[in-house]
Amino acid sequence: MASLLPAREEVAASGTYTYCSRPRSLPTRRKYRDTPVPEEETFHYANLMYERRVVRGNTYALHVLPWSAQPDPLEIQRQREAHRKALARKRAKDQLQPGTPEPVEGRKHVDVQTELYLEELGDRIVEVDVECQTDAFLDRPPTPLFIPAKTGRDVATQIEEGELFDFDIEVKPMLEVLVGKTIEQALLEVMEEEELANLRAHQYAYEELRNAELAEVQRLEEQERRHREEKERRKNQQLQILQKQKETSEKIAARAFAQRYLADLIPSVFGSLRDSGYFYDPVERGLLMVLIRCFVIIQYKRHWVISDVTGARFTTVDSRWG
Repeated sequence: MASLLPAREEVAASGTYTYCSRPRSLPTRRKYRDTPVPEEETFHYANLMYERRVVRGNTYALHVLPWSAQPDPLEIQRQREAHRKALARKRAKDQLQPGTPEPVEGRKHVDVQTELYLEELGDRIVEVDVECQTDAFLDRPPTPLFIPAKTGRDVATQIEEGELFDFDIEVKPMLEVLVGKTIEQALLEVMEEEELANLRAHQYAYEELRNAELAEVQRLEEQERRHREEKERRKNQQLQILQKQKETSEKIAARAFAQRYLADLIPSVFGSLRDSGYFYDPVERGLLMVLIRCFVIIQYKRHWVISDVTGARFTTVDSRWG
């Protein structure tokens, strides 16, 4: 086996490089993933078919597997801690940073440029039309007519007049058929025209009859309408007459009732007024008023005298005590 492997000095002298591994026995493969491998059996394959970094097959949408079958729990925990710290840092920063107060009613916040040099903002992108003139294309020449190559041989023969058929005899059946068909078509057209004329006459008569019936129907409808209107008018007149008669009878009955009711009312009213003093004798009333006036004057004088006497007595008493 040693003779098959070239020495390094020979390889350096020849200038070419070749690689080959020494033959060795294959190790026992693991039955389970968690089976520990002895240190003496751990080695790296030299064959590219067992190299994990070599991609085999289609590389489109390749799902690269990690070196280990299961992810490292420490690495997962470390990533979660980093993500949690980043979220906490961002939340604290948002809380510490003062925000813009809400706008008052009727107003809104607008983004304003605060740079030293203002820049024009525009949603529309500037477009420029550019034209270019190209050379005119030449018309394509028409495609030549395809004529297939001639094959075979041309043969001709001479036919004299009257050898194949007699025109007068042969054309007679065809003429009979053409003339018969022409006459038959003419007769059919004449019959069709007569039938159309009959149909037109029948339609004209039917239209006249229908117009006459429509006129009669309209006349009857108009007569019925006039009769109905006259009937309604007579009915309304009769209702008005009955209404007036009823109102007249009610007025007459009310007048008679009022007369009967007032016949005894007037004497009783006058008697009540006379008893209450509204109707009196003028002479008697005059005497009564004179007597009342004299009585009032007497009472007034009496009261005046009594008042004078009482005042004098009170004056005498006051003088005695004084």
